[in-house]
Amino acid sequence: MKVESRIFEIVMAFFFLCAIVYVILTGEAVGTAGLFLTGGLALIIGTYFRFVSRRLEERPEDNPHAEVSDGAGDVGFFSPGSYWPITVAGTAALMAISLAFWFVWLMVIAGVALLLAVGGLVFEYHIRPADH
Repeated sequence: MKVESRIFEIVMAFFFLCAIVYVILTGEAVGTAGLFLTGGLALIIGTYFRFVSRRLEERPEDNPHAEVSDGAGDVGFFSPGSYWPITVAGTAALMAISLAFWFVWLMVIAGVALLLAVGGLVFEYHIRPADH
């Protein structure tokens, strides 16, 4: 996770530098605040990754002398075919449209559908314990 923390720290430095240059050149408050807040969010994520990387054992990505074969093996379980991600995306889009046009009745329908879709995605491979 050291690689990821380094990336976010570079992004943080870039946005803080852009914010300083922006405030000097324009003096505009909203853009300056947005750039400083973006740099602050990158700082939060980079700090989190830095703390997490201390607790985990070193990965091949963190070792500059690692070979490609060091990263071999299982990465994790990925669903071979699932319709739940597209369902979540569709219901989230429906929620965004209902918020944009402020259709409260559609927000309720989209909210229920979104909760059902997220529940289906989370519990897709959940297996009930066998009844004895």
